[in-house]
Amino acid sequence: MTIDWLAFVSVFIAAFTGAMLVVLFYALGLRLLVRSGRAPVVSPAEFTDAITIVSDKDIRRAEKAAAKAAKRSPLTQGQRQLALVGAYACFVVCGAAVIAGVLIIVIGH
Repeated sequence: MTIDWLAFVSVFIAAFTGAMLVVLFYALGLRLLVRSGRAPVVSPAEFTDAITIVSDKDIRRAEKAAAKAAKRSPLTQGQRQLALVGAYACFVVCGAAVIAGVLIIVIGH
């Protein structure tokens, strides 16, 4: 049995590069989303066996802080709109990369 090490290295480099690009575009998309004034506020899920339970007061405080940060943004409305479009474009690139990877695995082999 022989191992084609060159093929192994090329697959490793492709997978590593793909993973890095997905993480990069997702992080850039989140950054642009926050700069556009639409900070994602996700209230934690409450489970019956959770150690700590987030109160309604804590959720309201987080939403208020996000709204306050959005008001303090030094960007103009046009810049915010451009940042929002850029954020959505980054998320589309991430989704396309994931779908392309799945299709390569399913169809390519």
